[in-house]
Amino acid sequence: MSVGTARAYTVSEVSSQTGLSAHTLRWYEQVGLLDPVHRDAAGRRRYSDDDLGRLSFLLKLRSTGMPVRDMIRFVELSRLDNDAGVAEKLQILVDHRERVLTQINALQEDLKVIEFKIDIYSGIAGIAT
Repeated sequence: MSVGTARAYTVSEVSSQTGLSAHTLRWYEQVGLLDPVHRDAAGRRRYSDDDLGRLSFLLKLRSTGMPVRDMIRFVELSRLDNDAGVAEKLQILVDHRERVLTQINALQEDLKVIEFKIDIYSGIAGIAT
């Protein structure tokens, strides 16, 4: 369904594209991660390309472990019409980047142990990996 020249997406389309359930999409709206979603004449939610863009970014933050409270604060700051929140948004992202880099380093160390064990067992079993 189109609204003007912009594409409007149904809940099921957005759910399919993002992997989020309809319930989670409504919850994102309720807690303020999404702006109030446009509704058609029948009252059904219709998501915009902007909504999908924000969801895509939020999913990246969430999949890398950003707490929802930080996501909400970031979105609140993004709604300001001025540069007042830029420094705080930057700090939220810088802090999160540090947490993600720490996670990556820990995973790399864990992977080294797994690879070591694979080398041992593949040598015992005579299997090349």
